[in-house]
Amino acid sequence: MTYRLGVDVGGTFTDILLIDEDGGGTFRAKTASTPQDQSVGVLRGVRQACGAAGISPSQVADVFHGTTVATNAILEKKGARVGLVTTEGFRQVLQIARSFVPGGLAGWIIWPKPEPLAALEDTVEVRGRIGSDGSIVHPLDEDDVRRQLRSLAGRGIEALSICLINSYTNAEHELRVAQIAAEELPDLPVSVSSSVLPELREYERTITTVANAVVQPQVARYVANLESQLRDSGMDGSLSILRSDGGLVSAAVAADNPVNLLLSGPAGGVTGAAWNAEQTGHPDFLTLDMGGTSTDVALVEGLTPRVGRQTSVGDLTVRATSVDVRSVGAGGGSIAHVPELTQALRVGPQSAGAVPGPAAYGAGGTEPTVTDANIVLGHLPSDLAGGEIVLDAEAARKAVQTIADATGLDSVEAAAAGIVDIVNENMFGALRLVSVQQGFDPRDFALVAFGGAGPLHANALGRLTGSWPVIIPPSPGVLCAYGDATTSLRNEAVRTLVRRFSELTDDELVALAEDLSATARAVLDAEGVPGDAIELTCTADLRYHGQGSELPVEVDLAAFDGSAPDVGLRALQAAFDAEHDRQFSFTLQTEPELVTFRVTARAPRPDVPAPTLDDGGSDPAKARIADHRVWSDGAMVDAAIYDRGALLAGHVVPGPAVITEMDSTTVVLAGHAATVHPSGSLLIRPLDHASDTDPTERH
Repeated sequence: MTYRLGVDVGGTFTDILLIDEDGGGTFRAKTASTPQDQSVGVLRGVRQACGAAGISPSQVADVFHGTTVATNAILEKKGARVGLVTTEGFRQVLQIARSFVPGGLAGWIIWPKPEPLAALEDTVEVRGRIGSDGSIVHPLDEDDVRRQLRSLAGRGIEALSICLINSYTNAEHELRVAQIAAEELPDLPVSVSSSVLPELREYERTITTVANAVVQPQVARYVANLESQLRDSGMDGSLSILRSDGGLVSAAVAADNPVNLLLSGPAGGVTGAAWNAEQTGHPDFLTLDMGGTSTDVALVEGLTPRVGRQTSVGDLTVRATSVDVRSVGAGGGSIAHVPELTQALRVGPQSAGAVPGPAAYGAGGTEPTVTDANIVLGHLPSDLAGGEIVLDAEAARKAVQTIADATGLDSVEAAAAGIVDIVNENMFGALRLVSVQQGFDPRDFALVAFGGAGPLHANALGRLTGSWPVIIPPSPGVLCAYGDATTSLRNEAVRTLVRRFSELTDDELVALAEDLSATARAVLDAEGVPGDAIELTCTADLRYHGQGSELPVEVDLAAFDGSAPDVGLRALQAAFDAEHDRQFSFTLQTEPELVTFRVTARAPRPDVPAPTLDDGGSDPAKARIADHRVWSDGAMVDAAIYDRGALLAGHVVPGPAVITEMDSTTVVLAGHAATVHPSGSLLIRPLDHASDTDPTERH
């Protein structure tokens, strides 16, 4: 038998999921993350999972990894010192940036502008110019290039980025500068914009290329170190890294283009949620991934996550394809506090993280967190992560009591309920960003909740959004790792055109698609993916002529059948009009313009068997392990604790109830019930339709 291993590293926990490729059986491990060296936590979790399966690490065929190394390097400002090479006259491109200030009115008064990723003193200009049509306006002055690169040699830069004007139309000058850099600054990692992001808009292309250079050395070291340690532990299988768009790339490709990994972790959760939602028959859903530090939400329609062209991490926004995930500082470790100025309860975004963690962890934390509040309310059992973390209920009550004292609430339970209500509203706001703000009604979607803390709050979020059923997948605490292990290789090729539809023909667009398809397939061919198994999709970034921003629209090449002149372009225009109307409630009579054309190549998803539970009828009595008390509607009430591992298909668990498992805990509120689906997922609905099985039922 062979096994595949999914690894997801979060801010608080490292999740491991080992999958038997023949029978579909899974073995999981959850261990504390090790921020100082993530590979330590990874190897510890791998040993635990292999031990649970009773196998040797040598039986693991492949390792699939979602990592936050690139993300943390940006957030913690611990990336490499980067030198930047620009075209003469463009030295201040990062300082000028875009005239956008976040926040409300007058936000500019107090907004501290982030420091550019490449300092001005580490930026040099070179002589030479490429025109917007790709022509050489002025030849590259190679003597000047050498002088400028030598001036960077003594500045202590650890990586180099090259971004010359209009290089997306002609990369000749950039590639030559890279060759000279290899001679003048040997062994220095180099990021070239025509490779990282061959698209128009100088600032976006420059900041994306510089961001790639900032994280490249750290990601390369981490990947090399992890590969070495995996080999030393006996694993000979390949290591693949999850990209922000939900696809996999080889470790070598990931190390060269780490800017595409900035949302690697959240993308794994969305991919895993899609796999589980498919088993339950709910193709349209919202995701709620709540961990110890933050919560990530996304919208999936037709089992396909919405993909955006921007990736944001902290103050940084780069132009890179990623699953449209929105994050909010709401996690199990989010700290509750009462500012003296307002005397109003706040939760997050500050987090106790893994160290020292919530007060209940007994690791030195004393501030009240969401986890402490859930303990006070009776929502959490006495230990987490399969016994690795034992909870101190008294420490939790003592921490939350400080909130009761500061707000004047008459009980510690009321204070805990306030903390949970506020964090739920914070997550509700994030869910509205990916649904209502994008033109979708959340009541038309299910809600898939996962992460270590997601199932604790899922039922409450279902009530706020009206999204039913609430789906709790099996092993929700390690679902991101499941997504890592059940996705496929992916690559894309892109070209910028900026052409009005009247300047294009169907034949030109088909020829462009074929050219880019060959480029996109090349990486998958090199990885041994059979050519006839590769799936190709085409996307065009479109706008009305005169607009400043674009909308991505999928291109149906089947419409380009030659049955009538430009029938394909007319179909593409109709699709663009429909998408523009859905998002903005209007269309224009202005001619559309194609800005960028993109082809994505995907390998087939792995054929991992879905688990099937035995039928157990509706009575879950055999899975009931203890009586319990939980806070509900302003008072402590009787409830029950159930062992999820003993639940069978068809069991209906009425609320209030707590369902426990190794990696997460699910709360079923009063007036609701959780039905066990044959795939193992829990489907939570209000009691008035808790037994509904129609997957189209939403509200």
